[in-house]
Amino acid sequence: MMGFIGKYLLPKEIDFNAALLRQATIGRSMVEELHQACVDEDRARLASLSATALQARELKAQNMAQLLDVFITPYDKESIYRMITQLDWVTLSVKHFVLETDVYDIHELAEYEPILKMLATMADALEQGIAHLPARTLNRISPKIDQIHDSYDEVVEACAKTTAKLLAQDDIKHIIRHKDILLQLKEIAKRLHVSANTLEDMAIKIV
Repeated sequence: MMGFIGKYLLPKEIDFNAALLRQATIGRSMVEELHQACVDEDRARLASLSATALQARELKAQNMAQLLDVFITPYDKESIYRMITQLDWVTLSVKHFVLETDVYDIHELAEYEPILKMLATMADALEQGIAHLPARTLNRISPKIDQIHDSYDEVVEACAKTTAKLLAQDDIKHIIRHKDILLQLKEIAKRLHVSANTLEDMAIKIV
């Protein structure tokens, strides 16, 4: 009897903690793969990120469809919507970075290793923070959010210093190409930062 009631009468429930974590995981894997591909200057590995970006987009669409179809959610729908879209922006930003390196035919990316490493650290912290949502442990989530905020400042500073060195060169085409690459690295950091802000908002509401 209870099985019948649960299946046909009670509102459907979706495990959005697990759904958001899947998005965060694929985002983290893309940022880490981007880091390693650039360090190794592996063009094939870099190009493979486009296929992963497609998987991330499909996952985002799936999560959004579930959000529109469900009545009971562990957080308000607006917060879940913001997290779904921001995690999607993380993967899109990585995809756009790969696109720009391809269009500009840039191969020397190992010089950005310190920035890429910071981005990978931010993505890992975000994934870990989201993983702690089901336990409702703000004391475990907050340090991850703080880490992302601090790393964001470090990325912006590193990009500014690298841009200053770039502008000291004489090759205008080289400057323009690499300045756009630095802007895209800042965009990845920005999306991770905004995702962390959304995570903080969700965590505060459930404790």
